[in-house]
Amino acid sequence: MTIIIDPQSSGIAGNMIIGALVDLGADSSKLKEIMEQSAQEFGKVEVTFEKTVKHGISSTFCHVEMLENRPPVKYPEFIGKIESLNLDENVKKTSINVFKRIGEAEAKVHGKPLDEIHFHEVGASDAVADVIGSIYAYYSLNLDKQKIIGLPIAVGGGRVKTSHGTIPVPVPAVVEILKDAKIIGGPVTSELATPTGCAIYCEICDEIADFIPLVKVEKTGYGAGKKDFDHPNVLRIIETSEITQTDEIDVIETNIDHLTGEEIGYLFDKLLSEGARDVSITPIIMKKNRQGSLLKVISTRENREHMLDIIFKETGSLGIRIAPNMHRGIAKREFIKKEYDIEGKTYEVTFKIGYINGEIISSRPEYEDLRKIAKDSGLAMRKVKELIR
Repeated sequence: MTIIIDPQSSGIAGNMIIGALVDLGADSSKLKEIMEQSAQEFGKVEVTFEKTVKHGISSTFCHVEMLENRPPVKYPEFIGKIESLNLDENVKKTSINVFKRIGEAEAKVHGKPLDEIHFHEVGASDAVADVIGSIYAYYSLNLDKQKIIGLPIAVGGGRVKTSHGTIPVPVPAVVEILKDAKIIGGPVTSELATPTGCAIYCEICDEIADFIPLVKVEKTGYGAGKKDFDHPNVLRIIETSEITQTDEIDVIETNIDHLTGEEIGYLFDKLLSEGARDVSITPIIMKKNRQGSLLKVISTRENREHMLDIIFKETGSLGIRIAPNMHRGIAKREFIKKEYDIEGKTYEVTFKIGYINGEIISSRPEYEDLRKIAKDSGLAMRKVKELIR
């Protein structure tokens, strides 16, 4: 299962994340209890959930009302209070990671050490309830075991009043928190992305993508924002049952006309053993009608320089072509083992199974297992393949 967090339309906030996760099945009554108890140390809050419709989109609105506002505390004291809460250790640890992201952003913006930062809006009881509520819902739905993809965040625009005065949107802390994510201004003159929501998003997302990948949608949850705009003010979270993976690869090529067959064979094996995703060698006719070979290597971006180094050293080539950042679709794969009785002896054969959206598209026995059976039994490889089906 893969989870897609979609804040492209109306940004992201802690209560919107909670609302969307409740829409996906998180227990609202348990969340209310956890959120109110956890915020108690920072000030009383009252948490309510209600179904609402935002411009035709049915969604869940999580409202956290502050009943008490206590003075802000410095970061170490704040974290100490979080650590003392009676919470699951995973929930507590991840929540602290979220607050650390916010604290480090505030420290960078204000030019102060982290230990000297006072948590103002972020350290208030409603923000504490938002963070812990979001992370509790995240674990309650076992999303920590799933891949989570985040889409670009709409951050809004204009100006907003804070404890530091009137500042532009997105506020500096949000810009700092989202420095490794993807953002877009608008579509309204209002603050759409809060530090709390952005820090939660960055903590739980495994990948940031431009678009929704090829997926099979199972469920969709919508978390409502407090404000009303000319568009649905909701955060969408999509749950998928299957996903076709993609990755980026580099294709490396060079022409060879001076190596022996044995040397080419050695290079072929070496490249595969050193991490090449695939290697192929094709006979070609080069200029002046010379016979040669085209070496083509598929490599991950991270391993590209190592592949180039091997090719230069082993071939003495003066030029290597690279086609970078080519996208490759990957079917979901798994390996299963089956036993077969052949010539009175039991053999175990591993099959590579390929899936697209839950449908089997290929089922192939591993060559090494077939070769072992053919060698051991004395049967022709063709006959072994007929028996292993």
